[in-house]
Amino acid sequence: MIVIMKPGATRAEVEKVVKRIKKEGLDVNIDTGSEHVVIGVKGDTRTIQDVAFYSYDGVEKAVRISNTYKLSSREFHPGDTVVDVDGVKIGDGHFVTMAGPCSIEGLDQIRECARIAKAGGAEILRGGAFKPRTSPYAFQGLEEEGLKYIRQAADELGMKVITEVMDEGHIDMVAEYSDILQIGARNMQNYKLLSAVGKTGKPIGLKRGIAGTIDEWLNAAEYIAVEDKSPVIFIERGIRTYETATRNTFDLSAVPLIKKLSHFPIIVDPSHGTGIWDLVPPMARAGVAAGADGMIVEIHPDPANAWSDGPQSLNEKTYMKMMQEVHIMEKAMKEIRSLEA
Repeated sequence: MIVIMKPGATRAEVEKVVKRIKKEGLDVNIDTGSEHVVIGVKGDTRTIQDVAFYSYDGVEKAVRISNTYKLSSREFHPGDTVVDVDGVKIGDGHFVTMAGPCSIEGLDQIRECARIAKAGGAEILRGGAFKPRTSPYAFQGLEEEGLKYIRQAADELGMKVITEVMDEGHIDMVAEYSDILQIGARNMQNYKLLSAVGKTGKPIGLKRGIAGTIDEWLNAAEYIAVEDKSPVIFIERGIRTYETATRNTFDLSAVPLIKKLSHFPIIVDPSHGTGIWDLVPPMARAGVAAGADGMIVEIHPDPANAWSDGPQSLNEKTYMKMMQEVHIMEKAMKEIRSLEA
């Protein structure tokens, strides 16, 4: 349930409603991002189904939310949430690029990746220090050593860092070196991990599960949102279908759909979405056209010798060309949005 206050409702009027909700043993989440103060009721709202909120001064209406992702929903938070990553804003109309290697292989390699990423316009450096691999014999990452390398490489160029955290025991370590904590596709429904990262206060990049539905993805975000500390960045990275020509099926319809249903920003991952390097640029352009707030792509100085995900990684030349195309598409989308306004 949400209680929507009238424009100009006083603080005292809001506090009376909040006091009544808490009297019923429930908690609240208050959104002041629009002209209306919106009070989200957290918990089993059946206990207050007979409360006449309309009798309270300043209340415009009370609405029962039928979906289970209340705090992630636009019903609770009608305006867009802009995620501020220490000055880099995601969701404010500016297309943000995150780029870097699948795996951090060493300091020289991540430094070179950072140089390429920055030159193309990326503001956030990605790279895996803990790698969830299908085979236990595959490279599993450099762990904390890799985290130190990516932090150093990013700091040298004034970039931010996004990297994956795989389990609760590593949260503090990864948070020390990272600006955005990424939850990988395999962990989208690791609810204990989602709740734990939601307490950190760091922005959370939530990748869609390998076969995750939109509803499951939104409910996964709710586990983070309910902690009321960390904003969510949805990452569409493709889903597993019967198609075998690509690594995954890149579901670009998820972009406008998530933007319709949720206030949190969404970015695209055309590298994992296709798994084939020469399909990445056209799908990146398509992501811009679909309305994504940014993208995350894999690059490598020498993809043929990358320790992981070489076939989907762009080299410097192909990355720079793609970024020129993306900037053109971004300008075109700004013109389209101005016409819609």
